[in-house]
Amino acid sequence: MLEIVVKTENGERHVRVSAEELAGLVRRIGGDGDRFLVVQRIPDLPDVFTQVWHEAGGDYTLEHRDGAADRHFQVMVDTPEAVIAAMTGWARREDGWESGRAWSPLDMGPAREVPPLELDEDERRELERRVREVLVGGYDTRDELAELAEDYLVSGDRRPVSREQAQALVDRMWLERVAEQAAWQGETDPERLTRAFTALEEAGITARENFTCCRSCGQAEIGAEAEPDARGFVYFHTQCTDSAAGGQGLMLLYGGFDGSTETTAAVGQEVVTALEAVGLPTEWDNDPTRAIKITPLDWRRRLVG
Repeated sequence: MLEIVVKTENGERHVRVSAEELAGLVRRIGGDGDRFLVVQRIPDLPDVFTQVWHEAGGDYTLEHRDGAADRHFQVMVDTPEAVIAAMTGWARREDGWESGRAWSPLDMGPAREVPPLELDEDERRELERRVREVLVGGYDTRDELAELAEDYLVSGDRRPVSREQAQALVDRMWLERVAEQAAWQGETDPERLTRAFTALEEAGITARENFTCCRSCGQAEIGAEAEPDARGFVYFHTQCTDSAAGGQGLMLLYGGFDGSTETTAAVGQEVVTALEAVGLPTEWDNDPTRAIKITPLDWRRRLVG
């Protein structure tokens, strides 16, 4: 798999696609509502991406940006194969992937200066605390975090953080986290959790990470996620993620789709078995009315973006 995220005009988001899947997405574009792709690396880095625009019957406009407005380049190519070769080379970080093409710099104009935040120390500390909490949770993109930062201190007509200020704050904190995770070695506990959830999904248990905002919403919406033959479910919501990111372990909610105590208890046991198989310790007393807790848990989820 390529360590990239591909975003399409029609709102699709494809994470860690194969080279063949990327090629299929490139060949697909050209129709109304599906004319471009934006490709970012994992983890996403500010102002680092490649993208392509194409309308049926015309050439392909291929661009890449390498960290700043004055490092933004464009080239016109006439075949999807040329786009595929360039994008795949970019994704693999191959030396010379951009060679052999007549790239032209794009004049994006002067970079817009972002004014400093005008917050008192308490507000600044609280804003950064909340952004850091969700950032460490590891599920939000840079854009989602910027939206959070922009709205977090809003009160009535007072909006003390602009979108540009929010993005600058998030980008700084995001890059700090990227630097932190560069030192991590091997598989992390959240990656073990994903392995367990994948195994449960394959065994007929609908498993969702960071699903909805709370238990009430989760219980109401999990059924819509299930395949027709699913026997039960397990998930944790965003408040559970916040607790895990804060070092308090992770609570898992589970149940059977038939609503019976027996099925719920059986699903709970399957969940515990799957977690233990990947090396995650659990606390659960076999009571189907009580949540399963993963503890201790070292929550180091690598960013995607």
